[in-house]
This record gives sequence, C-alpha cells and structure tokens, in this order.
Amino acid sequence: MTTYEYSCARCGRFEKQLAMGSAPGTHACPACGGEARRVYSPPGVTRVPASVAVLREREERSREAPEVVRRGKATSHPSRPAHPALARLPRP
Repeated sequence: MTTYEYSCARCGRFEKQLAMGSAPGTHACPACGGEARRVYSPPGVTRVPASVAVLREREERSREAPEVVRRGKATSHPSRPAHPALARLPRP
C-alpha cells in the first residue's frame, strides 16, 4: 500500500492508502464528502543525527580515496616478562 495525499478545498489535506498505481486524480473527502484533488508531495525522508551523517560521508569518501595507513615501528619485546617465573628461564 502506498500513501497518497489529497487536498479538499473546504477541509484541507488528507492522506489515503491505496494500492500502488491505482490512485485516481480525485477522491472523496472523508470529512465533507466533496471532491478532493490529488497533491504531489516529496517522499518522507528521515533525518539522521550529525554523527551518523559524518560517518556515512566518510565511508562514501573512502570508496574513491581510501585513507592510507602507514605501519608504525615494530615494538620490541618488553624489557621484563609479564610473569615473574618467566624471568628465571634461560635465554637463548
């Protein structure tokens, strides 16, 4: 079902759900029974929070120009082992 919008000269605008492609140019007003003409309106587009919009834009940009990540220096082994018993083991 698709939502179509109609405008009555006496009562104003109202919406009617009909099967897609079956909406007539005029429809009876539910309030007064008069003839209402079909009105074309933009589709309902939802707004997203700014943080989500920024992430979407970044993701879309990365398709064309991905960010280059450079590999940092390899970290050496820690100076002392995590467990004290490992410090007593012979080293090669």
